[in-house]
Parts: sequence; structure tokens; C-alpha cells
Amino acid sequence: MAGLNARDSCVALTAGDPNGVGPEIALKALAALTPEQRNRVTLFGPVEVLQKTAHLLHLRDVLSSITLVSAGEMSAQLHAPGKVDPVAGRSAIESATAAIQACRRGEIDSVVAGPHHETAIAQAGIAFSGYPSLVASVCEQPSDSVFLMLVGGGLRIVHVTLHESVEIALGRIRTELVIAATQAGVMACQRLGVSTPRVALFGINPHASEGTLFGEHDVNCTVPAALALNQTGLSVTGPMGADVLLANHATQPHDLYVAMFHDQGHIPIKLLAPQGASAFSIGADVLLASTGHGSAMDIAGTGQAKPDALLRSLRMLLSIASVSPSPAAVS
Repeated sequence: MAGLNARDSCVALTAGDPNGVGPEIALKALAALTPEQRNRVTLFGPVEVLQKTAHLLHLRDVLSSITLVSAGEMSAQLHAPGKVDPVAGRSAIESATAAIQACRRGEIDSVVAGPHHETAIAQAGIAFSGYPSLVASVCEQPSDSVFLMLVGGGLRIVHVTLHESVEIALGRIRTELVIAATQAGVMACQRLGVSTPRVALFGINPHASEGTLFGEHDVNCTVPAALALNQTGLSVTGPMGADVLLANHATQPHDLYVAMFHDQGHIPIKLLAPQGASAFSIGADVLLASTGHGSAMDIAGTGQAKPDALLRSLRMLLSIASVSPSPAAVS
């Protein structure tokens, strides 16, 4: 294994939507790290908001002990916890963009992004459908080449489609897209330490169409995808009904599940890890993780937010960075 250096072990953390719980959980997560881990984190976000939050949480010593990069600036006067605001939405995108760009320049190893608020971002006039689309845009890749993988509750689930209507998603699902999402998920699993992941494909229709009883979508798409993936040497089960595969996880576990639609993958993860899931944007030359939850506007500014999910993502990427000198698979 090649030698490590300081840059290899650095992770960017962004504040997310300043009016949500992002600044609070970012500071609480940093406070929970060891001093050595904290030294390997660079925080990107609006300085005045972070200073104000640190004062309220009595964490000014934590803020002063880390590297802070001004990004997505928002004045303390405009900061209004709990308010859906286009200024805050733009800030979340700008801080995440700055962190992704720094990663592309090789200044840091990976990115952990704070929770965003999609309505605030839309009000800012920014086209956005989740962090995978932002990673694709900043990395100058096609939007359908970066996928979301949720990790939590003992499951890893990559999504072929995400924030779109079922009708539109169904029209986009093709064999090639299922293969690409699966391969991106396998590479992410390998980087997370699972060298030969066992993969299971969810069907498109109930019972994976039961032949063609419920339509020809699976025969025409997921079945050939599974055949092609197995021919590359991967261990792929399915397609099968998502309910059957997940019900048998305890006795016939898989390291990676491939969901065709948003809810197929989100429901089991949020059921098993409602506040503790990590969301990875995979398939690009930048690895970005976030939380499986939103910006929690209802408790923003109250000091009640728990940093568990963000801290879990942060520790996961710090661990990867500390043992891996490059985005190559861990074996």
C-alpha cells in the first residue's frame, strides 16, 4: 500500500442549510471527535452563522480549534433558524460546491455535507434534486452517472432513480442504468471495506413481474442486467421482490441491495435507522456523504438536534481516509 500523507487524511464538512440544524450538528459532531480526528476536518460554511451557533452552544473552543473555510456566506443578521429562505438555500449549495471543488483539486480526500432544504434551494432558483446531482454537475459528469446509496440499519441500498415521479423514473430505467448503479454501489462497498459484496436486485414490478404476469419491465431490464453483472464475476441475486429480499435479510443477507425507485430504498433504511443513516453520492471522482435526514426546521435553533447521523458519516469517511491513499477499492 502506498504511503499516506496529511492531504490523504483530510475530510471536508459543510454546514448545510444555515437556517436548519446543519451548523448545530456540524459543531456537535466536531466536538465528539478526538483532537486527532478534528485536526483532519476542514469546515466549510458561513463564518458569522457558525460563530453565532458556536456561541449559543458554548462550543467556541471547538470552532477555534479547526480549519474553517468561508463558503456560502450569510450574515448573522439574516440568520433565522427555522425559516425557509432562498439565501440559506443558496448558502448550502455554495458551501457544498466549494468543498467538492477542493476535493477535486486534491486538497481534501472526501466530503461530508450537512443537511439541505430542497424548497429553500428551489426558491433560490437553483436546479437541484439532491447531492448526487450536485456532485455530478460540479464533477462535470452526466447527471445519471452519480447515484445515491443509503447506509444504515445494517443495510446498504443504492438507488437507480431518485427524486422524480414514478412515471418518469419508470421511463428512465434501462438495463444500462441498472448496471451502472450496481457497479457504482459495488465500488463504494469496496471502498467501505467489503471486498467482494453480495448483491441483490429489487424488481421493478411486484414479485419482479412474476415472469410477465405484471408486465415486461423486469424481463426487458432487470433480468438482463443481472445476467450481465454476473458475467463480470459479481455475485448478483435477483431480480426479486424487494419485500422478499428484505424479509430474508437476517438469514440470507446481501451486502448491497439495488432499488429501482426512491421509496423502495428509503423506506427500509428510515424504518431501521430513522436518524442514523448515511447518504453517499457515488459514481463520481469525489466521494460525498451526508445524512439520511433533512434540515429539521422545526427544531432548528433550539439546541435539541442530535449529530448522530452526521457524526456517523464523518467517522466513516475519516476511517476510510486514514487507511486508503486513493479512491481505489479496499481489499
